[in-house]
Amino acid sequence: MNKQDKLILLVGIFFTALFVSNVVSVKLFTVGSVVLTAGLLTYPLTFLITDSISEVFGKSTAKKVVLIGLFTNLMMLVFFFGAVQLPPAEFWGMQSEFEMIIGAVPRVVAASLIAYFLSQLFDVHLFHKLKQATNGKHLWLRNNASTSASQLLDSTIFVTIAFAGTMPLGALVFMIVTQYLVKLVIALADTPFVYMTVKWLNKKDQVTETEGSTYVS
Repeated sequence: MNKQDKLILLVGIFFTALFVSNVVSVKLFTVGSVVLTAGLLTYPLTFLITDSISEVFGKSTAKKVVLIGLFTNLMMLVFFFGAVQLPPAEFWGMQSEFEMIIGAVPRVVAASLIAYFLSQLFDVHLFHKLKQATNGKHLWLRNNASTSASQLLDSTIFVTIAFAGTMPLGALVFMIVTQYLVKLVIALADTPFVYMTVKWLNKKDQVTETEGSTYVS
């Protein structure tokens, strides 16, 4: 698999994680007394991928992935809206449940998209600022620093837009802090996987030339 194919594969995984996050975030679960969204299972993966793409393919490519991710998410919402509006068959009695899962509350959807767009662009920008400052060294530092900062931005924007005015300020701050702390733990744990991904991307194809023909494995 050449480097371009690897990029396509990573971008596909990025979009999958992004789409799944927006759908499964409808489900809330608890860890002790902390309420979290199921999107935490997949959304942190998007930062790992953007950092890996930034490291190997550069800032411009990473920004394009983020922008296309925003566009495809908007397309997904349009398709979901169309699916919800279709008249259900008389024998199918799950329209309300379908609307509850697929027809997400517009304010929450807007919060999710705005938080995604701003935090991902911030992550790419900060990652490259740190790369310049460290002369391309210490991948672990720029990965952890950029992801930690962007996750804080993501949590703050999402919770504020989605829930401001619906709960006391103290509860709002508590939700931001708890969401961020969980994301921070996940972000710190992904460092070895970033190194593995970057090494995989940079691994050269094995090329064998036989009788004038070139085979790429």
